[in-house]
Amino acid sequence: MRERVRQQPAGERIKNFFEVALGLSQEQAEKEASRCLQCKDPSCVEGCPVEIDIPAFIKLIKEGRRKEALEKIKEKNNLPAVCGRVCPQEDQCEAACVLNKKKVPINIGALERYAADYELIEKTENRKQKTGQVLSKVAVVGSGPAGLTCAADLAKLGYKVTLFESLHLAGGVLMYGIPEFRMPKKIVRNEVEYIKSLGVQLETDTLIGRTYAIEELFAQGFKAVFIATGAGLPQFLGIPGENLNRVYSANEFLTRVNLMQAYKFPEYSTPINIGKKVAVIGGGNVALDCARVSLRLGREVSLVYRRSRQEMPGRAEEIENAEEELVVFKFLTQPVKIIGDELGFAKGLECIQMELGEPDESGRRRPVPVKNSNFILDVDTVIVAIGQSPNPLLRKATSSLKVNEDGTIAVDENFMTSIPGVFAGGDIITGADTVISAMGAGKRAAAAIDRYIKEGAK
Repeated sequence: MRERVRQQPAGERIKNFFEVALGLSQEQAEKEASRCLQCKDPSCVEGCPVEIDIPAFIKLIKEGRRKEALEKIKEKNNLPAVCGRVCPQEDQCEAACVLNKKKVPINIGALERYAADYELIEKTENRKQKTGQVLSKVAVVGSGPAGLTCAADLAKLGYKVTLFESLHLAGGVLMYGIPEFRMPKKIVRNEVEYIKSLGVQLETDTLIGRTYAIEELFAQGFKAVFIATGAGLPQFLGIPGENLNRVYSANEFLTRVNLMQAYKFPEYSTPINIGKKVAVIGGGNVALDCARVSLRLGREVSLVYRRSRQEMPGRAEEIENAEEELVVFKFLTQPVKIIGDELGFAKGLECIQMELGEPDESGRRRPVPVKNSNFILDVDTVIVAIGQSPNPLLRKATSSLKVNEDGTIAVDENFMTSIPGVFAGGDIITGADTVISAMGAGKRAAAAIDRYIKEGAK
């Protein structure tokens, strides 16, 4: 039987921002690891975007060799504690596990977290990579999952890497986007410290495109530049009332709560202005995060989604957690107008009932409005969480950088942009995607940069 990860009880966790999932005990981890069949041709590895040797690290856990298991993971994955918490294993490595045929795949994510948390428990010193002669300088722009992975892999190859971050803390979406109860900031800081221990130099409060142009980085001696600025531009519905007070994009809301620690007001003097009844619009992981954060701030929360539960793109685990925490789900509901009061604050959300029609290009059934079914939700705060677009600043500041119609940076099969020596990867080339997908791009881009420089940067 598959081991289940222990959690804070729902009635307790809605009153705090401590981590919901508590991880596996040693007994649970070794018992779960013993279920692995140690396949000769492991399909789980093929399902992993960063190609971790999954059977090998699981075998080490089974043998009680937790430290060695972590070392095995870090041969391929520079952010194991992050991936063990937020990677959608159910759609990747666990989906490919042969035991999934009986719907009981190995709990690979929980085992990865168990191995990774060894560093937190034992406080081991991160060992600097022995690189010998230092190779060329490479600049990495953006310290989210793609940037951190690319920087670490290049450092391991012997390059002198400088990682530029526009904010005051490194980590990108891991730091400002994912709530504390899903991704404790100490975990992100620990992962960043490991990457710095490899020799990566971190420069925060540095906005490439403003502080330095791409051309200036080459003038400073960098032989290649990797752009990993992510998808930080919020999308809106385009309905009346989105400019009212107490209407937030998910990006602004989560950044205020995470980076400015608004959830600790008045300990931190950065409150967030929300009312008593919050409507979150969307059905993905970000929408679920916004709903669960609002709940912990003591508000009544409704999650408004235009399709049914079956079509929700959020992870099943996160949907179940939100249900346990008593988030109210308003399915088959489409907002059409945010209603304001005389002072310019949101006071209601007008919606229309939907029904599901034929499947659209995503394969999900298309929502169709039900005529004369409009109604008003009694809310005084609205959070729009319907997706993000690629960060536009750097591409707008670099006229020679070719972009696609959707605003993503155009790259070739080697992650090279239209500018020789400038590479890009992660959400900035795909649009919003998973953490592990961005990490996979960072890993492949690092290999491409290595080939480019060694071939003479032609």
